Amino acid sequence: MAFSKPMRFAISALTRNTSKINIKKSYKLARRFDRAAHPSLLQPLYRPWNQVVFCQGHEVPVRIFTPDGSKRRPGDLLLFFHGGGWVLGDIDSYNDVCILMARLTGCQVISVDYRLAPEHPFPAGLQDCLAAVSSVFLHADTFSVDASRITLIGDSAGGNLAAAVSLVLRDQGKTVPARQILLYPSTHYDHNPKTSPYVSIRTNGWNNMLTSQRVEDYVDLYKSSDEDLHNPYFAPLNETDCSRQPKTLVLTAEFDPLRDEGEAYGQKLKNAGNVVEMHRIPDCLHGFLSLPGYPVPVRTAYQYINAFLDVTEHSVQQWEEKRS
Repeated sequence: MAFSKPMRFAISALTRNTSKINIKKSYKLARRFDRAAHPSLLQPLYRPWNQVVFCQGHEVPVRIFTPDGSKRRPGDLLLFFHGGGWVLGDIDSYNDVCILMARLTGCQVISVDYRLAPEHPFPAGLQDCLAAVSSVFLHADTFSVDASRITLIGDSAGGNLAAAVSLVLRDQGKTVPARQILLYPSTHYDHNPKTSPYVSIRTNGWNNMLTSQRVEDYVDLYKSSDEDLHNPYFAPLNETDCSRQPKTLVLTAEFDPLRDEGEAYGQKLKNAGNVVEMHRIPDCLHGFLSLPGYPVPVRTAYQYINAFLDVTEHSVQQWEEKRS
């Protein structure tokens, strides 16, 4: 892996406190370090609005970010599921990511603070995300949102959850969002370099911000039983029928162990007749969306995201007609 100097610096900065932690034994300690590594540096132009949705008798916190009125995309909303291997991360640690997302896209952003494993293993986090989606569709007028312009977006484990939400909604006969953006998503269940079918697990799964061993540990903490490993809502690449899914943007990172499985899922969606756009960000590692200072990989990602969102209402309607 030939990292550039900026990437080597980023890896060092982001892993110096957490890379040595045994996540399975010390996940609570890892959460503290993760929060400390993501201080809130950006100030929103408007005060974020904290709210809750309800899921099976408990509250799911959400945070709403509104962009500047002069730059806003009227009616557009990004429903964001954060990363962290289903074990780390929350709406506070992703505060700056969502502020920047609202500013750079002009979309209203809702960040979902879903329950984390191992205290709440699969499918608890997924159920919370589904509840958030249902609430947003039900109250679209409250958010001044056009229901046909709701986009699911998630990074890493959040990308996994976004993909799973779309599959569940289709299978339940409910409204599937018109678009989804999957940022370096986890889509497979096997991340052992000896048995994984993906080259990136072997080439990028060591001496990295995210290692193949760390991904395996996250999966072990997230699953309720080994049966989950073959559930398409746990690992979307298990899905045999990928038809009737949202228009999809998949962004992967050149030096990410999850690179190939993310691209494999995008290709599977495309083979099933969905509209899919895929881009691999060069000289880049897993988790780049959280890098400070608005570096090149983040700028490049938002160029692709904004181009993807620049779809006309007529095009959305055409896609809805095709999907139905």
